[in-house]
Amino acid sequence: MPPEALIVFCTCPEAYATTIAQTLVHERRVACVNQLAAVQSVYRWRERVETATETLLIMKTTTDLYDELEQRLRALHPYEVPEILAVPVARGYPPYLQWIEDSLRA
Repeated sequence: MPPEALIVFCTCPEAYATTIAQTLVHERRVACVNQLAAVQSVYRWRERVETATETLLIMKTTTDLYDELEQRLRALHPYEVPEILAVPVARGYPPYLQWIEDSLRA
Protein backbone atom coordinates (compact mmCIF):
# COMPACT_ATOMS: atom_id res chain seq x y z
CA MET A 1 0.00 0.00 0.00
CA PRO A 2 1.45 3.43 -0.92
CA PRO A 3 2.24 5.89 1.88
CA GLU A 4 -0.44 8.39 2.79
CA ALA A 5 0.09 11.96 1.61
CA LEU A 6 0.36 14.70 4.24
CA ILE A 7 0.18 18.46 4.16
CA VAL A 8 2.48 19.96 6.78
CA PHE A 9 2.09 23.57 7.92
CA CYS A 10 4.87 25.59 9.53
CA THR A 11 5.31 29.31 10.14
CA CYS A 12 8.77 30.86 10.30
CA PRO A 13 10.53 34.19 9.98
CA GLU A 14 10.74 35.35 6.36
CA ALA A 15 14.55 35.29 6.50
CA TYR A 16 14.48 31.49 7.05
CA ALA A 17 11.66 30.48 4.69
CA THR A 18 13.54 29.98 1.41
CA THR A 19 16.45 28.17 3.03
CA ILE A 20 14.12 25.81 4.89
CA ALA A 21 12.04 25.17 1.76
CA GLN A 22 14.99 24.56 -0.55
CA THR A 23 16.77 22.34 1.98
CA LEU A 24 13.75 20.12 2.57
CA VAL A 25 13.03 19.72 -1.16
CA HIS A 26 16.70 19.11 -1.96
CA GLU A 27 16.91 16.44 0.76
CA ARG A 28 13.67 14.82 -0.54
CA ARG A 29 11.86 15.20 2.77
CA VAL A 30 9.10 17.11 0.97
CA ALA A 31 7.99 17.14 -2.67
CA CYS A 32 6.95 20.80 -2.70
CA VAL A 33 6.79 23.85 -0.44
CA ASN A 34 4.47 26.80 -0.97
CA GLN A 35 5.62 29.98 0.76
CA LEU A 36 2.90 32.44 1.76
CA ALA A 37 4.66 35.61 2.83
CA ALA A 38 3.56 38.21 5.34
CA VAL A 39 0.98 36.29 7.33
CA GLN A 40 0.10 37.96 10.62
CA SER A 41 0.23 35.62 13.59
CA VAL A 42 -1.30 36.46 16.97
CA TYR A 43 -0.46 34.00 19.72
CA ARG A 44 0.19 33.58 23.42
CA TRP A 45 3.82 33.01 24.40
CA ARG A 46 5.05 33.02 27.99
CA GLU A 47 1.82 34.56 29.25
CA ARG A 48 1.92 37.47 26.79
CA VAL A 49 -0.07 38.04 23.64
CA GLU A 50 2.40 38.46 20.79
CA THR A 51 2.06 39.50 17.15
CA ALA A 52 4.51 38.58 14.41
CA THR A 53 4.75 38.78 10.65
CA GLU A 54 5.79 35.35 9.41
CA THR A 55 5.93 33.20 6.30
CA LEU A 56 3.63 30.20 6.17
CA LEU A 57 5.19 27.09 4.64
CA ILE A 58 2.78 24.53 3.18
CA MET A 59 4.67 21.30 2.54
CA LYS A 60 3.67 18.07 0.78
CA THR A 61 5.15 14.81 2.03
CA THR A 62 4.08 11.32 3.13
CA THR A 63 3.44 9.62 6.44
CA ASP A 64 6.58 7.52 5.92
CA LEU A 65 8.75 10.65 5.97
CA TYR A 66 6.98 12.69 8.65
CA ASP A 67 9.24 11.85 11.61
CA GLU A 68 12.36 12.55 9.55
CA LEU A 69 10.82 15.80 8.25
CA GLU A 70 9.85 16.97 11.73
CA GLN A 71 13.33 16.30 13.10
CA ARG A 72 15.03 18.15 10.23
CA LEU A 73 12.57 21.04 10.34
CA ARG A 74 13.19 21.48 14.06
CA ALA A 75 16.95 21.60 13.39
CA LEU A 76 16.55 24.25 10.67
CA HIS A 77 13.98 26.38 12.51
CA PRO A 78 14.96 29.28 14.80
CA TYR A 79 11.98 29.02 17.18
CA GLU A 80 12.11 27.19 20.49
CA VAL A 81 8.67 25.69 19.75
CA PRO A 82 7.97 25.87 16.01
CA GLU A 83 4.50 25.33 14.62
CA ILE A 84 4.61 21.97 12.83
CA LEU A 85 1.17 20.56 12.03
CA ALA A 86 0.48 17.62 9.73
CA VAL A 87 -2.88 17.01 8.11
CA PRO A 88 -3.64 13.80 6.20
CA VAL A 89 -4.84 14.17 2.62
CA ALA A 90 -8.25 12.47 2.44
CA ARG A 91 -8.48 12.67 -1.35
CA GLY A 92 -6.53 14.18 -4.21
CA TYR A 93 -5.89 14.08 -7.92
CA PRO A 94 -4.21 10.65 -8.36
CA PRO A 95 -1.46 11.84 -10.75
CA TYR A 96 -0.52 14.62 -8.28
CA LEU A 97 -0.44 12.19 -5.36
CA GLN A 98 1.77 9.89 -7.44
CA TRP A 99 4.04 12.86 -8.24
CA ILE A 100 4.48 13.52 -4.51
CA GLU A 101 5.50 9.91 -3.94
CA ASP A 102 7.82 9.86 -6.98
CA SER A 103 9.48 13.15 -5.94
CA LEU A 104 10.45 11.73 -2.56
CA ARG A 105 12.32 8.72 -3.92
CA ALA A 106 16.09 8.94 -3.89
